[in-house]
Amino acid sequence: MIRMQSLPLSAPGPLTRRLAASLVAGAMALAAPLAAKAAEVNLTYAFFAPAGTFPGKQMAHWADEIAKRTNGKVAVKTFPAGTLLGAREMYDGVTKGVADIGLGAPSYDPGRFPLTSGVSLPVGFPNATVASRVLWEITKEFQPKEFENFKVIAMFTTEPGYIQSRKPAGTAAELAGMKLRAAGTGVPVLKALGAAPVGMPMPEVPQSVQTGVIDGTMTSREVLQDFKLAETLKYVTDYPTVVVTFAAVMDRKRFDALPADVKKVIDELGPEMAVWTGQYHDKQNVGGALEWAKKTHNLQVVPVSAQERAAWDAKLKPMEDEWVKEMTAKGLPAAKYLARMRELRDQYMKQ
Repeated sequence: MIRMQSLPLSAPGPLTRRLAASLVAGAMALAAPLAAKAAEVNLTYAFFAPAGTFPGKQMAHWADEIAKRTNGKVAVKTFPAGTLLGAREMYDGVTKGVADIGLGAPSYDPGRFPLTSGVSLPVGFPNATVASRVLWEITKEFQPKEFENFKVIAMFTTEPGYIQSRKPAGTAAELAGMKLRAAGTGVPVLKALGAAPVGMPMPEVPQSVQTGVIDGTMTSREVLQDFKLAETLKYVTDYPTVVVTFAAVMDRKRFDALPADVKKVIDELGPEMAVWTGQYHDKQNVGGALEWAKKTHNLQVVPVSAQERAAWDAKLKPMEDEWVKEMTAKGLPAAKYLARMRELRDQYMKQ
């Protein structure tokens, strides 16, 4: 801190006054904190699940990246865990301007997102990274009408759901009648395979397993650690089923009103987020959970023979046929969409 020297008691001259003013100005400049540069664009970003989930991690990463790439011109305030919008009101809330950006799950609302629901069919995605890249690319190519009033800024998926059970379930006989929690397209998958799907919120699963209400669940495998299910569910069947899709959107008019340089950054982030989120989910989220479950609770991976796998695939094929028939009746290019989805899946699997 600058110490002010004593000035003479006589009337100060012009030189003295200028010196005093300079010293005071210098002291104030040093003492005042540096003002943070105010953002020119402020956005709100809502999500229905907790910040610690992998979609919540994506949300925070996207917010950080857009702030960094615009040199602070854009600031994003995130609202996870339904603090601004819940799951059922997410997309309507964006349309009404409650949030600038909303992250929801089209898989849970196939009536609203009919063509996109095709990505949640049991088409053999190997992991979240491949499925997320396919979802982004096929949406870009087909431009489904269901998104016509939105700007899609990010899309990604879970890994495929796997059967996680108290007892081994590697054959149709072992799986028959097994009570397994499922959601979305997981319900008809389990029915087709001969199990007994049970609907319930995920937080209820641990107690329901312990009390024998259900025999396990079919979902992505990070729940083994997140919900400590590996303590009771000792077996994972090596048969990937269906993914859950996520889409983060802005109202089209809100996006169009953004500065051109900001829109450019948002466009650049779209395909990058599909890869980043898929890899984060596969490697850190699921990979970490599996390693923990194997080391800590002796989790066993149950193989499915080639013959059994072919039989299961055949049981699930009618789901695709029915979907194509239903979407075609609505005037949607279902067969073309499904064929292109398989092409992209195979392409990204090779990469």
